[in-house]
Amino acid sequence: MVTSMRRLGNSDSPIISYGIIALCVVIFIAELLTGTTGGVVFQDLAYYGPLTATQPWRLVTSIFVHLSILHLLFNMYSVFVFGPMMERMLGRARFAALFLLSGLAGSVAVLLIAPATPVAGASGAIFGLLGAYFVIQRHLGGNNIQLLVVIGINLIISFVIPGIAWQAHIGGLIVGALIGLIFVRTRNRSQRRIQLAALGGTLVGLIALTVVGASIVLSRVSG
Repeated sequence: MVTSMRRLGNSDSPIISYGIIALCVVIFIAELLTGTTGGVVFQDLAYYGPLTATQPWRLVTSIFVHLSILHLLFNMYSVFVFGPMMERMLGRARFAALFLLSGLAGSVAVLLIAPATPVAGASGAIFGLLGAYFVIQRHLGGNNIQLLVVIGINLIISFVIPGIAWQAHIGGLIVGALIGLIFVRTRNRSQRRIQLAALGGTLVGLIALTVVGASIVLSRVSG
């Protein structure tokens, strides 16, 4: 156990990826103990458009709650496969920013396109990882064919299978690709402030879209 903890403390250990998986598992256990989708944990953390104006944290907390054990396993397997690779490539802080901003973008996309659709799960953030990896790999001259196939298949599944919030997948994919572009354009240490400013601008833009979406939802409810 001590050896394992020391390995996790190494600079190249994907602590953020494993932390995301652990957090999602713990929250899902709490969901099971309180009644899964009908319980207080799910009801307080999942995304639901009409509640966004007064409970904006749902845009982020919804990333970490899941609808079923299969939903959890599929998403956590994706994080386990792509997370460590991306985290070692980008570093912990950049990887965390990519994951959270992509997940937030997925929720914002749902708010703007289909605000009445309840949403839970890390799919938007995972699509963000795929989008960023595509841009980075393309910039480095890698072969993108297999990755394009993976993204394409998952997008088709999003549209074909009922009950899947494809809006979150598209939103996460677009913002993930944007963040990947930011990273490849600001790789030098001398560009660190530019990189932080660009990431901050992305966050501000998502917040602005949230305000717009919440205003539209409130106007519909009051009307």
